[in-house]
Amino acid sequence: MRQVGSWAVRAGAGFVRACVVAAVSMLVPAVWAAAVVLGVWWGSPWSAIPLAVWTSIGTLVLARPVCRMARSLVARWTGTVIPAGYWEAGPVTRMSTGYWWNGFTYASSKRQARQEQEWRVRWKDPANWRDLRFTGIVPFTAGLVALVPPAGVAAAVLGLGREGLAARLAGAFGLVVAVAAAPYAWRPLEPVAVRFLRPSPAMALADRVDELTAQRADMTVAQAAELRRIERDLHDGAQARLVALGLSLVTAEKLIEADPEQAKALLRDARGGATASLAELRELVQGISPPVLTERGLVDAVRLLALDLPLDVEVSADVRQPLDAPIESAVYFGVAELLTNAVRHAGASRARVSLVRDEAGIAVEVEDDGRGGADPRSGGGLAGLRRRLAVFDGTLEIASPPGGPTRVRMAVPCESS
Repeated sequence: MRQVGSWAVRAGAGFVRACVVAAVSMLVPAVWAAAVVLGVWWGSPWSAIPLAVWTSIGTLVLARPVCRMARSLVARWTGTVIPAGYWEAGPVTRMSTGYWWNGFTYASSKRQARQEQEWRVRWKDPANWRDLRFTGIVPFTAGLVALVPPAGVAAAVLGLGREGLAARLAGAFGLVVAVAAAPYAWRPLEPVAVRFLRPSPAMALADRVDELTAQRADMTVAQAAELRRIERDLHDGAQARLVALGLSLVTAEKLIEADPEQAKALLRDARGGATASLAELRELVQGISPPVLTERGLVDAVRLLALDLPLDVEVSADVRQPLDAPIESAVYFGVAELLTNAVRHAGASRARVSLVRDEAGIAVEVEDDGRGGADPRSGGGLAGLRRRLAVFDGTLEIASPPGGPTRVRMAVPCESS
């Protein structure tokens, strides 16, 4: 009984999905069919020209929405995400003359520049040809298969409603076909969409170039900011102490015969200043590249980092193969960023760090028992961490519901190591 109920649920859900797939797949053919009906109804040969024009326009307008709906249905029903690969409109810039530049032409207002830019990007996008190809293929593949259950139901209604054994047998056969095909009739949409809607190699290459260009810009900005931080720390800290140290030694040199005690006091102060300067320089160097990371590797560096934090951190690691130094540094500072957020923003008392290295790369998971609600907003630390990992084709996944816990996973491919 339970199996019958489960089959009925699957058949009902499949029938609904098949009807949706059929409706989406047949939108463009329906436009052309309507044009043919209108042409026959008018009966004038001259009516074919405007009908063909309007039908072509309708096909162009419907192509992208049909493809977006197909991707959405596949993602919702199967979990397969098909990248759109459409061109994105860039920023519009106001020039010193007062006009707006949109990458193609100048316009007198921002709204006009944005509208013209979107129009040009939309109609020059090579993805349009891919979408038109899909709208021409899907009706004869996934669309025809998806029509089987509704066609079977229609045959059942017509056949069972008539007199005669043959009609009723045909109706019963249609009902059996509809019920049997319903759970499966919508499934061809996924392979067809994956095959014909994925970005072409040229589109994927263009997207990759844009992504690398953005990453280069981010790294340039980050490096400039890091250099300014180092310069500021040297200027405000160690440099000021070293200048004071030099003045103290000059004064002590002048007082060493006239007032030896005061000279000794200045030398003691100078020794203290030298010790403080050395500590600041060590701290600055550790912020650039921790010595333990270079000498002992990533795992020991993370464990030492955990010992210095005011919360209980459990570190587990399975990293048997060495990593490239840039990847080690990026992962280390990523873990440091996440643990600092757990202390400073989440109010956590416990945290867990897991590092696993396999043939594909390294995966690091950081979990804390804080208040949650971590938001990778633009300009924030998590967004910056995501950009730094993207340089190595790494990813950052964040799960932080309000109330916690927060779980962040970093994955960086490193086959070259």
